[in-house]
Amino acid sequence: MASGEGRVCVVTGGCGFLGSHLVRMLLERSADLSEIRVFDLHLDESLETLGSDKVRVRLIRGDISSLEDVRGALRGSHLVIHTASLVDVWGRVPAAKVTEVNVTGTENVLRACEEEGVRFLVYTSSMEVVGPNLYGDPFYRGNEDTEYRVCHNQAYPLSKAKAEKLVLEANGKKVRGGQTLYTCSLRPTGIYGEGHGLMKDFYYQSLRTGGRVFRAIAESVEHGRVYVGNVAWMHVLAARALQDRPDTLGGQVYFCYDSSPYKSYQDFNMEFLSSCGFRMVGSRPLVPYFLLYLLALLNALLQWVLHPVCVYAPLLNPYTLAVASTTFTVQTDKAERHFGYKPLYSWEECKRRTIDWVTTLDKEGKKH
Repeated sequence: MASGEGRVCVVTGGCGFLGSHLVRMLLERSADLSEIRVFDLHLDESLETLGSDKVRVRLIRGDISSLEDVRGALRGSHLVIHTASLVDVWGRVPAAKVTEVNVTGTENVLRACEEEGVRFLVYTSSMEVVGPNLYGDPFYRGNEDTEYRVCHNQAYPLSKAKAEKLVLEANGKKVRGGQTLYTCSLRPTGIYGEGHGLMKDFYYQSLRTGGRVFRAIAESVEHGRVYVGNVAWMHVLAARALQDRPDTLGGQVYFCYDSSPYKSYQDFNMEFLSSCGFRMVGSRPLVPYFLLYLLALLNALLQWVLHPVCVYAPLLNPYTLAVASTTFTVQTDKAERHFGYKPLYSWEECKRRTIDWVTTLDKEGKKH
């Protein structure tokens, strides 16, 4: 990053899946920082022990939807990497809460940057600000400029799209002290790797079926996936370049990508689960799509009926079925052209690291 003494970076959501990987990456790859502030509602105390005499890791408990909390965390910092987000497309939490965290939280970060004189902001967006859409239109090897019909009905993609728009519109605005705020946005495709909650859910679901994964989606459907370590590395490089070349990166969006193969979600997960003896059942979908869609509709109806008494949030609903059934792959070199990004980890290394983690789940699962 840009040279200077006493530089402070704030990572919002720093105890989350991506955030914790990012904190470790910053410690390894950003020698000029004096302090990394990890701002989160639920703190992982182990991160604090990673600090050194040169770089302090400071944990700050706070709510992203509280302007006062955010302002306190950002005071005296020069860079914010805003990863804090509430990911929910299953109805586990109310839509209003998703919007509060993702939109109001981002508004708070931007206002705190203005009031505290913070000059640089890297935002963690999502491919879902674009798609897949509910029409099932494929996004095949698309890039940041590819035209695509965007259509969402879930709070998560809608809120991420609104938050990203706010971040990009804030680029070039004046902050306290007469300085200029520079912002950019990174859009990961489906992130995977050690600690991924959805991968863990998929593992335990498959464990309950005796290690059999019943094919539900055609093998021809392809999704872009990206390893969490490479996403963290891209954030570090983008933060560094945003400070050095703000006129190039300011106001820009970048898809996160690496050399992970394009496969359906099920087939991609089997790259790791097969190491635990799991196997895919069926070379073609075992249930016709229209039956899956009816089941998804039934789940949505049950969710609505049961809402007053309990939270019913199955993995399958009309939105998740549309996403899983629609090809969405990215092919771009914009990040490489603008700030020299190349994946830090090869596919082979990403696969090995993820398998090592899944193996720990396997040992734990067999104990129970």
